[in-house]
Amino acid sequence: MKQLIVAIVAALAPAVVWSAPYELVIRGGRVLDPETGLDATMNVGINQGRIARISAEPLTGTRTIDAKGLVVAPGFIDLHQHGQDEVSGVLKAFDGVTSGLEMEIGVPDVKEFLTRKSGHSLINYGTTASHAAARAAAFGSPLAGDDLIPQSGHATNDPATPEQVRQMQSRLNSEIDAGALGIGMGIQYVPGATRQEIIHIFQSAASRNVPVFTHIRSVGRKEPGSSIESVSEVIGAAAVTGAPLQIVHINSTCLADVSDCLAMVAGAKARGLDVTAEAYPYIAGMTSINSALFNPGWQEKFGIGYNSLMLPETGERLTQARFDELHASPKSQGVVLFVNRQEVVDGVIANPLTSIASDGEVGHPRNAGTYSMILARYVRELRTISLIDAIRKMSLMPAQRLEKATVSARRKGRIQEGADADIVVFDLATVKDRATYEKPNERSTGMKFVVVNGTVLIDKGALVPGVLPGKGIVSNDQ
Repeated sequence: MKQLIVAIVAALAPAVVWSAPYELVIRGGRVLDPETGLDATMNVGINQGRIARISAEPLTGTRTIDAKGLVVAPGFIDLHQHGQDEVSGVLKAFDGVTSGLEMEIGVPDVKEFLTRKSGHSLINYGTTASHAAARAAAFGSPLAGDDLIPQSGHATNDPATPEQVRQMQSRLNSEIDAGALGIGMGIQYVPGATRQEIIHIFQSAASRNVPVFTHIRSVGRKEPGSSIESVSEVIGAAAVTGAPLQIVHINSTCLADVSDCLAMVAGAKARGLDVTAEAYPYIAGMTSINSALFNPGWQEKFGIGYNSLMLPETGERLTQARFDELHASPKSQGVVLFVNRQEVVDGVIANPLTSIASDGEVGHPRNAGTYSMILARYVRELRTISLIDAIRKMSLMPAQRLEKATVSARRKGRIQEGADADIVVFDLATVKDRATYEKPNERSTGMKFVVVNGTVLIDKGALVPGVLPGKGIVSNDQ
């Protein structure tokens, strides 16, 4: 009799597990996991901010989301998100982004940033330690206010002394101790940084086993200072130091030579170097008109004239006189640069080496529409990327880039039991970016549900008021 009871209990055990109550159940959606290749109609049970169960059998939840006919995927991870304000957070959520991190440049004060965002963010957040800020401080002119990069001057254009480089390294180490996920370097914004200085900064990253995220030194074909030379510099720095490397927005810094630049990344990876690249799906970039990027010679480097520059607030195209006025102003001013061709961008996005990152900031449509554009243009319309590969580029690849810096990244970018419940539920037939250069703050459509750390943030296509589930992703997170 006892053996019969044991047999009955054993037979019923799976059913008991499947019917256990969960805080949230996502029922009957097309579940995609880019790491395991899962692509099947499944039910997902969520408890305490984590995915607790994935099953073809019914699950019972305190709340159940009906995902029939919808895609269920890991939330998108944007490693290049400058806009850390509330407006940007809303735009990112409607674009399916559950983690938006400032990794290209970093922030001037990591502790202050993490403290300010704690309990006040719609989506997950994090940052690198800023080489630009460390350099400005070493030159006695620390960044002011919300500035991420110094204006053109001594802190950008002059070479540093050995003592100043040591000061930079000390500060960057302190910022990593405070939670920075790597070192962010905008080399083109500090052209006075010598190759030797760059090597020393890479050595600091290698010593802490965190990646370097870098905007390369220059752009264009003119030597010296070409895109090819600039990619060679950072790959060389990674090779001699062992620091992991992410080359940011390779689409907008390599332009017409991006195929050769990506071939260099592929060659480095094939020889054992930890080198990756990211891209965004727009032909225009955006930066500060007061920065060293517009030092003399910028027109030749980019192959553009004044009319290719646009003020995001008004749509005004610049003349030489207007450019000179704004460039000389002490007030920081963003400007949109139309520098690329659509066929070049399309090729970069389809390349399997590139992950997706927006370079998002208020004033540019990429802040609102990058991820929905990938799904609408490249998956649904052009069909140059499969759906599972698009999800991989937008979730798993960014998570893997962070894994050496933080173990928490191993729970991101995946739909697996034990993973963080950062999940998007969207309609592939209707998902669409709506932001334009004229109206950059238009929200994307098609994200029916967005879940961050187990909390529903977008509910039936509408923002849930009063919830702020975003958490910090930090280097010392366990």
